[in-house]
Amino acid sequence: MNGDWFIRGRDGRLSVYLSSGDAVLCRAESGPGGAWGPARRTGGDQKLHPVAAIGHGADAYAHLAAWRPTRSHEAGLVHSTHFRPRLAALDWTPIGHPDNKGDRTGTPAVAVDAEGRAHVFVRNRGTGLSMVAQKEKGGWEPWCDLKGNGLHDGLAAVTGESGRVEVYASVPGALLHWVQEEPGAQPVLEEALEARVRSGTLRALATSPQRTTLFFTDESGDLCAWRPGDKPVSLLAAAGPGPVAAVRCELDGHDCTLLAQRSASGRVAFAAYPTEQEAAGAWWTDSGPQLPTDAEVSLAVDEAGRVVAAALSPSTGDLLITCRKDEPGLALEAWRPV
Repeated sequence: MNGDWFIRGRDGRLSVYLSSGDAVLCRAESGPGGAWGPARRTGGDQKLHPVAAIGHGADAYAHLAAWRPTRSHEAGLVHSTHFRPRLAALDWTPIGHPDNKGDRTGTPAVAVDAEGRAHVFVRNRGTGLSMVAQKEKGGWEPWCDLKGNGLHDGLAAVTGESGRVEVYASVPGALLHWVQEEPGAQPVLEEALEARVRSGTLRALATSPQRTTLFFTDESGDLCAWRPGDKPVSLLAAAGPGPVAAVRCELDGHDCTLLAQRSASGRVAFAAYPTEQEAAGAWWTDSGPQLPTDAEVSLAVDEAGRVVAAALSPSTGDLLITCRKDEPGLALEAWRPV
C-alpha cells in the first residue's frame, strides 16, 4: 500500500489495509482496543493489479485507489471509500486513466482535503504528474496534467492542517513539490529542490498549521527532512530501505514526530524528536522480533491517545501490534500477533 495503511477509523477502531493478490484486504478491531477480526475483501469482487494507495481524511474515512485490468495490456484506475472499518467499503468505481487509455503508468497516491474529497495522483505516460479529484457534490472532475517530467515512481501525497492538498515527487537530481494555493484549487508546482534522492523513499506528514514535512533517504543513506522554503536537514542514517513511517504524537507533554522503519537487522527501529526541531537530534532504538524481509511498518494513534505500531508481512499476512506503555519515554509493550 502507498500511504498510511494503518489508521484509526471514525468509530475509533484501528484497521490495516493490505494489497494481496488481486484484492485489497482490510482487518479491523472489533471495538477500540478490542480483538482483531479476520481479513475481508474491500470494494467488491473486481480483480485488481497489485499495489494500491490509501488516503485518510479529517473525517476519518479511508479512500482507496488501485489499478484494475480492463483489456489486454490496458488498465484503469478505480476508487473506493471505506466509511467505517467494520462496514463494507463502497464498490470500486472507475475513475479513468491519466492518458485516457493505456497500461499502468505508476503507483497512485491519495490525499483527502478538508471537505472529504479524494485527490488521486499518478505518474502519466510522459512521466509527468496527473490528478483527478472528486467533485464537491459527487462524481469526479476531469483529469488534469500538473506537468513535470522524469518522475520516479512512489509519490507522497498529504493534506496540510490548512486543508490544502500537497504532493511530492522525486526526479533524477531533484525533489518537486506541488500545492494548492487555496483549498479546492488545482495544485501547482511550487518548488523544485536540487537533491539526490533514493527512489521509493518519500513520506510526507503535516507538521504545523502551514507546513508539511517530507522525509526521504538521500543517495548517501541519510534520512532527511525537508519543508519547502527551507533547505533539507540530515536527521540520521536510514535504518533500512524504503520510506519511513511517521506520525505526530504527544510524548511526555511534548509535540513529537515519531519515525519507524524496518532496520537492516530485521527488527523495527524507532526514533522520535520534537516536531520540526530536527536540530534536537534523533537516534534509532530497535524493538520486537526479527521480521520477514518484505515486512512493512506503520504508525497510528489510538482513541486513548496512545501510539500504536503495526508490522505487516504482505507475503504471509502476519500482523504484529505494539503500543506505548503508560509511563514516561517511549517504552513499548511486547509485540503480539493478531
